[in-house]
Amino acid sequence: MWNSILRHFQLYPTRTVSISFLLVSLLGGGLLHLPMSVNGNPISFLDAWFTSTSALCVTGLIVVDTGTKFTLFGQVIILFLIELGGLGIMTFSAIFFTLSGRRLSLSERMIVEGTFLPDVGAQIYSFVKIILFSTLIIETVGAFLIYIFSPGKGVFYSIFHSISAFCNAGFSLNRDSFSGYVGNIGVNLTIMSLIVLGGIGFFLYYEFYRKFYLKEVRKFSLHTKMVISFTTFLIFFGGIVFFLLESGNSLKGLDLKSKILASLFQSVTSRTTGFNTVDIGILTPGTLLFLIFLMFVGASPGSTGGGIKTTTLGVLYAMAKSKLKGREEVDLFKTTIKRRSIARAFSVITISSLIVFFSVFFILVVEFGFTPYRDIHHHFIEILFEVVSAFGTVGLSTGITSTLHPLSRLILIMVMLTGRVGPLTIAHAVGSRYRRGKFRYAEESVMIG
Repeated sequence: MWNSILRHFQLYPTRTVSISFLLVSLLGGGLLHLPMSVNGNPISFLDAWFTSTSALCVTGLIVVDTGTKFTLFGQVIILFLIELGGLGIMTFSAIFFTLSGRRLSLSERMIVEGTFLPDVGAQIYSFVKIILFSTLIIETVGAFLIYIFSPGKGVFYSIFHSISAFCNAGFSLNRDSFSGYVGNIGVNLTIMSLIVLGGIGFFLYYEFYRKFYLKEVRKFSLHTKMVISFTTFLIFFGGIVFFLLESGNSLKGLDLKSKILASLFQSVTSRTTGFNTVDIGILTPGTLLFLIFLMFVGASPGSTGGGIKTTTLGVLYAMAKSKLKGREEVDLFKTTIKRRSIARAFSVITISSLIVFFSVFFILVVEFGFTPYRDIHHHFIEILFEVVSAFGTVGLSTGITSTLHPLSRLILIMVMLTGRVGPLTIAHAVGSRYRRGKFRYAEESVMIG
């Protein structure tokens, strides 16, 4: 019996990742709870854990102001958690072992490959080095540009926001995020570039390296084509929709240049990061609903961002396109998508939707209980926005985070952890590994639609 129990709780790679994130978030919460981490009155452990989880899951939701409440020590802890969560805990271990000459174990290889690679078989050690050096170069250049375009803010300010942007975290030392830079072209383009570079996934860097430097591949993979095309589409489509919906509202009074910058900035940041240059709390309901869609999609696989990922949206688009054309096979860019990828895409969407639904449900019960809808202070869309922001590890908020019940914050902590680790990873970690059945049942058709 005991052997059976131990086998059930064996630390497979998926469980290792999930438990690692949970334990590190608790450790980070303990460090942020220390008196030396905060200015003035201490914060509760729940608020410290919430902040730690938000940083580790590169979300950006906050219950206290980062720039004023935390000391330099506390801000450094938050910055370390952001970097650790952005690249992945086990990836940091892989980087350390690779640089020290130690070979990765099979479990470690599976975690890194499953996190960053669409197909197993890449040169894992070269790939890990690319992750390390590309991160260092991009964050260093980003910090330098932020330092130039925001004079008087200092070196730590520039480093903090460069790492926060590249890791798609959305933590800011500014009380109003980047609202004061709404018309600053240099800051806007730098932050947006960092967000996009962190959100497209490290596999693209690896493939560009192999194609243009090593000359090992002649054409890009379907994964890279999907990421580039759908990321580009969502950025500009989101910017156009935001511009049209908010020109007479949050963008009112700005010149055309600032309106265009703000629209593109919100489109980019709403998918993964959580910085903002306009007040999210005054957006129209239509804009909030559209941003919920962008946050739910999120970044690309193998990146520092969350969400169901751009490739999942791409698979759905390809499937709809193929079915409308009457084709049995699902293809895109003259390439047939594997059935396993299609099944995985539907699994991600189903599990993610259920997570969001039940999280919103429980928060509504906690916050309002038996109160009639007409008597509540928060609208349903604000709760939905908060939950999807947590799940997509975005960090945008209409401003209700600090007013939520402690139990609601605990729910959001679990949502952030799930969103960062990944819904499929959580499902595999809690359940058993895939097992091929010894037999198959008879097949039947069911009516759909």
